[in-house]
Amino acid sequence: MRLGVLDVGSNTVHLLVVDAHRGGHPTPMTSDKDELRLAENLDSAGRLTKAGADSLVRAVHRASASAAEARCDDLLAFATSALRDATNSAAVLARVREETGVALQVLPGDDEARYTFLAVRRWYGWSAGRLLVLDIGGGSLELAAGRDEHPAAAASLPLGAGRLTREWFTGDPPTRKEIAALREKLDADLAPAARKLRRAGDPELAVGTSKTFRSLARLTGAAPSSAGPRVRRVLTDVGLRQLVAFISRMSSADLAELEGVSPSRAHQLVAGALVAEAAMRALKVENLDICPWALREGVILRRLDTLDGSAQKDRSAQDSPGSLGRLTPFEARCTG
Repeated sequence: MRLGVLDVGSNTVHLLVVDAHRGGHPTPMTSDKDELRLAENLDSAGRLTKAGADSLVRAVHRASASAAEARCDDLLAFATSALRDATNSAAVLARVREETGVALQVLPGDDEARYTFLAVRRWYGWSAGRLLVLDIGGGSLELAAGRDEHPAAAASLPLGAGRLTREWFTGDPPTRKEIAALREKLDADLAPAARKLRRAGDPELAVGTSKTFRSLARLTGAAPSSAGPRVRRVLTDVGLRQLVAFISRMSSADLAELEGVSPSRAHQLVAGALVAEAAMRALKVENLDICPWALREGVILRRLDTLDGSAQKDRSAQDSPGSLGRLTPFEARCTG
């Protein structure tokens, strides 16, 4: 079948179309992005502004039309940190459904971590052993650990690269004082989550996903995207520390000129690097493999797993150690 996955994140609205079947490898067909920066359209009361909501409706409408043009059998549409945080998210979601026919589902942060963990597990297979997975988004940081397809521990923290840039940096580049203050906050916030994840056991493979980790790995010498997704890419703690010392003195305009850095996200790179550095330090990780699969692929894989009718009895709560609860299910999300 042909599946469309619509991911409404803090930075982008991303439609991924794949051809897939249960037990098979999802084959990407098309990928379209709209850079909306929804998180930057939250007002002082935490509401998504009218301009932000208007942009979202237009982007979802375009994505729905693209999915229809691609002849998708199913459209799985979800929203993450920006809409999860918005105090008027229910009204915005209702408007999106009324005007586009697409029913966006807001994912809890822990479910983001669990879907991403599933994707990473499928990418590396059982031979990878116990996994530790880190995913830095625009609004939140997701972490998960375990040896099965469902993690034994998962956490979501409001430590996204975009959020921290807005809340902690006033200069471009940020001052040394701002960087030191953010480092102190990150160490404090990550300590409880790190203890929770370490109780799942020492990882045999630590993995980073997301655009932030890919950019950081590229800047420390990993292969470019043109080399293909199957080339091994690694981010080391030593390389990351050296990189932070270098990029923290650069303006976002200069960062945007570096290979592997998206101009639209250059201003978030320093905060993202500090989150990565702090997470690796808290979890005592020296090397991170970079996985090309993440949340969207996890949603696809979980949907494919239910095509035999098992969605009628979702065993995700029973299969998941640590009493994480039932994983948010996905069905067709397009009502048009």
